[in-house]
Amino acid sequence: MLRWLIGGGREPQGLAEKSPLQTIGEEQTQNPYTELLVLKAHHDIVRFLVQLDEYRFASAGDDGIVVVWNAQTGEKLLELNGHTQKITALITFPSLEACEEKNQLILTASSDRTVILWDCDTGRQVRKVSCFQSTVKCLIVLQRLDVWLSGGNDLCVWNRKLDLLCKTSHLSDTGISALIEIPKNCVVAAVGKELIIFQLVAPTGESLEWDILEIKRLLDHQDNILSLVNVNDLSFITGSHVGEMIIWDILDWTMQACECNFWDPSPQLDTQQEIKLCQKPNDISIHHFTWDEENVFAAVGRGLYVYNLQMKRVIACQKTAHDSSVLHVAKLPNRQLISCSEDGSVRIWELREKQQLAVEPVPTGFFNMWGFGRVNKQASQPIKKQQENATPCSLELIGDLIGHSSSVEMFLYFEDHGLVTCSADHLIILWKNGERESGLRSLKLFQKLEENGDLYLAV
Repeated sequence: MLRWLIGGGREPQGLAEKSPLQTIGEEQTQNPYTELLVLKAHHDIVRFLVQLDEYRFASAGDDGIVVVWNAQTGEKLLELNGHTQKITALITFPSLEACEEKNQLILTASSDRTVILWDCDTGRQVRKVSCFQSTVKCLIVLQRLDVWLSGGNDLCVWNRKLDLLCKTSHLSDTGISALIEIPKNCVVAAVGKELIIFQLVAPTGESLEWDILEIKRLLDHQDNILSLVNVNDLSFITGSHVGEMIIWDILDWTMQACECNFWDPSPQLDTQQEIKLCQKPNDISIHHFTWDEENVFAAVGRGLYVYNLQMKRVIACQKTAHDSSVLHVAKLPNRQLISCSEDGSVRIWELREKQQLAVEPVPTGFFNMWGFGRVNKQASQPIKKQQENATPCSLELIGDLIGHSSSVEMFLYFEDHGLVTCSADHLIILWKNGERESGLRSLKLFQKLEENGDLYLAV
């Protein structure tokens, strides 16, 4: 474990016209993360992080190992070995309320076609399932029903003892890429470019068996769905490979809103350049969402977009937030946002209100997304008027954390212990609030002096 002190930003990357990437100088006055701890335990790409409690987290990746860490000190607490291939999913498994032992459990899935239940307090392998016909790509726990689901080429329902309760037929060779829970004992599964609604039927007096029923298929996406999350008690949201963001009603599964305008053609570009620009799917792929009460924050290609749920439109964006695709975003207190990217950087942003600034009209229509045709000025007048009446915002860069040498896959935020990032460079970095850490070290020193009586001697 290495501790570093840091104090600089990203080096300029050449002339401004060559790279529209926003940069920040050496003096990052609003960036609290001025110290870091480098944690080494993995031997391959680290893809997953999960928070266990207020001071512990677990990491997993392509080496098949799960490591439990202390988020305060960076100490390696446990190493869990049981998988023979890369780990494909990692979630916490809450203990029963009535259970006296409140041990922290996790579930891991692997390319070796197994799922293991671990005790993170002891490091013990509690149970293991090895009967899968395909790799499990996602896991979800339905705590109210006390069951968990695994998604691969089919969807399986399991109890706490890891007994198979029921399963669907073969769904797709590509498999289920994401799962979320919605009301009425239902789950939503992303399978390619389709969303499938399943309902779980619990045992009753008439039937002692569990069952899982396909209720509906939503076919509105034009390409593969990459992200699927619950936004609030009313909605869930999906994002696709070609930049479609759809907000769905969580009760009747109807479309509430759709946004495809995640790029804004520059007036200087001719039509051929626009088409060429927009034919790169990675430029508009939606990899991840986060949200708060008012907004959805979307990682779209290399950019970040803020979509207001009430206005049903984008209110702020940073089209080139990173040099490469943004993989993960998270909302922090004080209107701040953190993003990480394939370019190896982690950046902190602040959502600010603009004051009396003109806003360009957002292009409308599906074909505008692909760059075909120009925006009709008359048609855009109502939109422009609506934008001017609203309060537009901007995303301003306030911190640039440079420590990883390869793609940063995801991160965790601990209010008291800092930020944890994992990367394809096999490392985990624990970013610390320098001012807070300095204060803690001073406090420990005074306590030690007081215990030894040296403090009074010095006085």
